Amino acid sequence: MLPAVLCVLAACSGGPGDDGAAAAPSASPTPSGPPGTLFDNFHYSGADDPSLAAHGWEVRTGEGGPGIKDTWSAAGAGFPADTSAQGGRVLQLQSSTDGTRQGTRQAEVQSTGKNLFTGTFAARVHFSDKPTSGRTGDHVVQTFFPISASDSSPNYSELDCEYLPNGGWGSVGPRLDNVSWYKADPPDRVSHTLKQHLDGWHLMMITAVDGKVTYSMDGKELFTSSGKYVPREKMDVHFSNWLIDLPFAGGTRTWDMKVNWFYYKADEAVSQADVQKTVDGFYSAGTNYVNTVPKA
Repeated sequence: MLPAVLCVLAACSGGPGDDGAAAAPSASPTPSGPPGTLFDNFHYSGADDPSLAAHGWEVRTGEGGPGIKDTWSAAGAGFPADTSAQGGRVLQLQSSTDGTRQGTRQAEVQSTGKNLFTGTFAARVHFSDKPTSGRTGDHVVQTFFPISASDSSPNYSELDCEYLPNGGWGSVGPRLDNVSWYKADPPDRVSHTLKQHLDGWHLMMITAVDGKVTYSMDGKELFTSSGKYVPREKMDVHFSNWLIDLPFAGGTRTWDMKVNWFYYKADEAVSQADVQKTVDGFYSAGTNYVNTVPKA
């Protein structure tokens, strides 16, 4: 796969010897690249940037759960500069609460193509152990997950990477839960928990090929599911920062989750090293967005 990727990237950048192209890449070349590839490094001006919707992303503002129902707000989604991020920009999901439903705001961004199925899902994600402001203790969930469009689908599929710095649902934190679902209601799932502080950047990967799902972080395998606990239909990918409950009132707390980039390769298991090489190539070519995944 890699030689083909590099060939495409060389075409975008003018070749490895073209220093001028590397120094001043175009802001967003025509989305082209290896077949079955989705890449986005979230170089957008805001939640109302027309390119965000044109590239198949939606900021959630609707009703429902999880967490504190009907508190989803576009105000929590932004795309600020960040010197700790590759390329210097991130998707920031900011949730906040003062301990009341009226004073709570949750944030989520999701894809809208309903066309991601088997293959490799990868994202560079920044988890937070402490709030950006206010006292700690909230049961916050910072999560990256592909999921079916409908909870009631007969072929329901969901693959979760969920970080709970303060725990929740009666458990203590920190904990990273990886969960493969067969059915949402009643819940039918298998899971694995890593009890470890994860404050900072991590490369999170979910590989779903050959009848099994493998979750990994920073190149280390964490959990594998198989049998009925694998994708059965096409999904969208979500990035979400939400609150399980409201354990205490008084004073506003703000929690940040950041996403540097997202990469998907259809039908193939891609190693962590090759994912990063491919992403590095897109950045070097000045390519902010690629989508060659067949439409649903």
